[in-house]
Amino acid sequence: MKAFTGGPVAERAFGHVRSALDPAIFNHSVRVWLLADHLGRRAAAGIEGLEREALAVACLFHDAGTAQQYDGPQRFEVEGADAARDFLADHDWPTHLVHEVWQAIALHTSPGIAERMGTLTRLVRLGVLADFGRRDLVEPATDGLLASLDELPRLGIESVLGDAVVAQALRCPEKAPSASWPGGLLAAHLANPRHSGVNPAF
Repeated sequence: MKAFTGGPVAERAFGHVRSALDPAIFNHSVRVWLLADHLGRRAAAGIEGLEREALAVACLFHDAGTAQQYDGPQRFEVEGADAARDFLADHDWPTHLVHEVWQAIALHTSPGIAERMGTLTRLVRLGVLADFGRRDLVEPATDGLLASLDELPRLGIESVLGDAVVAQALRCPEKAPSASWPGGLLAAHLANPRHSGVNPAF
């Protein structure tokens, strides 16, 4: 995989989430960053500078709420957003940019909303969709993007991520309100707890 070039704060975020996340979820988070960065640089007004680094941090932390150290009482998306905000607290970033990172993570499972809530939120959402099969979002790569993605094995991410969210919700049902993506995963599990493989609601 190409060297990580997200910026100094994003590089520290990279090391932090690598030590905290399940390997499948870490690889997914890096793939989402590569995809979102690719999309962001090719947009009509391409992202650059600190905004580009903020996108890297948001992507790397977007599933941090599944990590044991961030398994708090809120939805995993919100726990991950809070984790990123706390991580950035030691860095002199503009308040509005820290909020955009928080929002991008908190809303990444909210279809139809995330796409309309600003550049970072939209790009994180599109990066997630692209990694979970929406390859129509990415034009044929000319810079080795797909080769870089292939160097990050999926390791059964769909099962691993769904199971992690359900396991947290079984311990704390408040983390999976009925109208949410975690709530759908939990409901599908409770309807057929012996099901193995990818959660039907994934």
